[in-house]
Amino acid sequence: MIAHKQGGLTFFTPETIDGASGHFFDTGISAGFPSPADDFKEQRLSLDEELVKNKEATFYARVSGQSMIGAGLDDNDLLVIDRSLEPENNRIAVCFLDGEFTVKRLRVTKDEVWLQPENPNYPIINITEENNFLIWGIVTNVIKKV
Repeated sequence: MIAHKQGGLTFFTPETIDGASGHFFDTGISAGFPSPADDFKEQRLSLDEELVKNKEATFYARVSGQSMIGAGLDDNDLLVIDRSLEPENNRIAVCFLDGEFTVKRLRVTKDEVWLQPENPNYPIINITEENNFLIWGIVTNVIKKV
């Protein structure tokens, strides 16, 4: 992957590697009582096929900060961003605002756009005509380390 940092996010351009896939067990993994191992059917799974719907318009970015922890986006998580999706109210978007990238929940009314953090310690941002503002892409998935 090729990486470049802009504002509070580090962006990555996805590379597809032919034949790269991990093992996938078709049966769900129980969070209760264990299931006998011979009940699992092993298949191959490509995360690109699961997470990327439009390869030419998909990018990854690493979260920096705590403003979206209420939405499950923690510092250092990896976002999957699709630039081909239409921005809509309540979607989580990567936006370019006054020279920096930020990730926030979109609040769209007939006349206004707001960027809402998912942490009460951060202010809601009202977008005005004075702002240099662009909705860069829509977050479709988050990849976390455990």
